[in-house]
Amino acid sequence: MLNRFKEHRIKIFASIIIVLCFVLIRALETSLFYDPFLQYFESDFIGAPFPNVDVFRLFCNLLFRFALNTVLSLMLIYVLFKDLEILKFTGYLFLFFFLVLFSMFFIIIQYFQDSSWALFYVRRFIIQPLLVLLFIPAFYYQLQNLKK
Repeated sequence: MLNRFKEHRIKIFASIIIVLCFVLIRALETSLFYDPFLQYFESDFIGAPFPNVDVFRLFCNLLFRFALNTVLSLMLIYVLFKDLEILKFTGYLFLFFFLVLFSMFFIIIQYFQDSSWALFYVRRFIIQPLLVLLFIPAFYYQLQNLKK
């Protein structure tokens, strides 16, 4: 066990640093990013109208946060798997989810003001690194099945 730890200590250390960066982004979210929905979703938002939003500023801040999470996610995937094909595939997946999630987010804001739960979940996937939590076990499972 100790030998395995010594063998993978750089991978473990780098992974911990990346996860701490995710935590830092979350901890500093109110001071780093413009997002009026942070307070909106902390309150009793069911049936409440959406807050007034500077759409361009919100888009830029969501894009910045999504980009930070994506870069950290790609770094974590590379550290864990050391496979450029997996890294490229993950990059394409993040691009696809960026297009889908941002489109859904702004469609909901513009046309579905009564869909606060839909906005809540779409926004959650934009601002949190949930996708990497889905990708890591999937890639691990795939690699384990390829070895059989």
